[in-house]
Amino acid sequence: MTDAPRTSPPARGTRMRRPRPPRGARESLLSVVLVLEAVVFFFPMLVVFGKHELPPAAAFGGGLGFMVVLAIASRLTGRPAGVGFGWLLQAAILATGFVEPFMFVVGAMFLAFWIYCFVKGGQLDRANAARAAALGEDPGPGTDAGA
Repeated sequence: MTDAPRTSPPARGTRMRRPRPPRGARESLLSVVLVLEAVVFFFPMLVVFGKHELPPAAAFGGGLGFMVVLAIASRLTGRPAGVGFGWLLQAAILATGFVEPFMFVVGAMFLAFWIYCFVKGGQLDRANAARAAALGEDPGPGTDAGA
């Protein structure tokens, strides 16, 4: 017999999760914009309901549905298709101005915020990749230097 402690095997059905790779700056910034839009979209939904521009079911159902889509899209910004979907959502938010004209202003502000985060996030990712390459490290996510 040995004096070594016995370890029990992992329980059946227990799976180890792969750790999520770190997020790039562009992915993080675009995700924040989409979540912020989802939260802010609650108020135009109330305005459309209060002004009786749509039936209550359409105002609340459409508004809540759009908020859910924005929240889900925020999880997809790490993929090129997810970023493209985010661009489509920006156009959809602008299009809500046809229901409530003030949404043209809100949509334009969020579109400007989206573009700024898209450009600045790319710049930050490239700068981080250059720094990592200079130090001989793995360039990380959101960069073409690793490909």
